[in-house]
Order: sequence, then structure tokens, then C-alpha cells
Amino acid sequence: MHLLQLQLEVTTSLLVSTHSTTAPVLTPDQVQRSSWQKLTTEPEQVDWLILHFNHWFSHHNVTLVKGEFEPEYFPAENGQPARIQFAHGFFNSALHEISHWTISGAQRRLLPDLGYWYAPDGRTAEQQALFEQVEIKPQAIEWLFATAFGRKFRVSLDNLTGDSGNGQQFKDNVFSQVQRYFSGEAKLPDDAAHFIYYICLCTRNGLALQRDEFKREQLD
Repeated sequence: MHLLQLQLEVTTSLLVSTHSTTAPVLTPDQVQRSSWQKLTTEPEQVDWLILHFNHWFSHHNVTLVKGEFEPEYFPAENGQPARIQFAHGFFNSALHEISHWTISGAQRRLLPDLGYWYAPDGRTAEQQALFEQVEIKPQAIEWLFATAFGRKFRVSLDNLTGDSGNGQQFKDNVFSQVQRYFSGEAKLPDDAAHFIYYICLCTRNGLALQRDEFKREQLD
């Protein structure tokens, strides 16, 4: 998903370990539908992610699905649930698209691709600067997701044939945004907090993410 328009952040809990009562509270037995620790390949992990995401967020009438090509969001219609389609079956693409979905509010979830317009690879320096401004929060949240899964996170400037801008500054901004989530200066969207809570329940025996797990040098 390539965004060139500012998106609003949903106000929610200060803590990445907290989930609100608006989502169903699942017992460990319900959440632990299969063991993450036993999975050894990316396709297995992708299938696990799809199964669990669709279980955890069934109350939102949304499903996570593999896509053959570029990622895209399709709102619910004709009695079918909304679809978060990620690219080429890649686990990291799924986390990235989920991060955008968690930030979007109820109105944007009614719109194709969450209501944002696409600017392809090859953006100008000005377009790239706007792209990076919009991508700070989603990529910070994606980093939280990846760490909860014990996976490596890499920032994406997503402009291989254009002006990629100042990559170091963008990394600084993503790191600062994560720190703001931990300090309480910024609030995580509810669905991002729910997702992190459930991931940690399955992958870390419920241990919440810790601020010192996130270091700026990890992004280089």
C-alpha cells in the first residue's frame, strides 16, 4: 500500500500490552490454535498469521488474504467481509498492510484501499517526502508487530526508481515514533494494541513488549 495523504490515528490505549473491552477477550486456549514455536518455514508462518488474525478480528468482519500481486484493501460488500490483501504471500507484507488497517478509522474501512490514492515507484523528492511522512506511524507499528513475532524489521522507502529521500532521517522518525508509543506521548490504535496483545500471548507467553527491545541501530 502506497500512501500520499495524511491519515488520522485512532485514539486508544497507552500500552502495547493492553486490549480494550470492545474486542472479544479470548482465553489462551482459544488464541493458541496452533503452536507458533513449531513453525519453521515462511509459508507455515503466513498460514498461522492468516488463521489467527481472522480469528482475533472476526468481530470486525474482515479477513486477511494472500495476494498474487500488489497489496490492496477491499471493503465489505455483497455480504462478504472486507479483505486485507497482502503481496505475494510475504509475511512482512501482511504485517505492513495490517498496520495500515489498524490506523484507519471506521469510515476509511468503508473505502477501497482505505480511501488513499496510489503513487507508483518513481516518485519525485516532494512526493517521497510526503510518502515518508505518512509512513512513519504504520512502519513504527509494523516494527512492534515484527518484534512481537521475533522477526527482523526493515524500514521501506519503496521508491527504487525515484528519489528515495533521506533514509537516515526516516529511520530516526520511525524509531522516535516507537519511543512515543512506549512513553505514552502517542497512543496506539485499539486494533494494533489488540493484535500485539494476542501475538505476545502466543509467541512470548504473554510477555509484553519492552521499550529496550527497540534500538535505533537495529534499523541500519
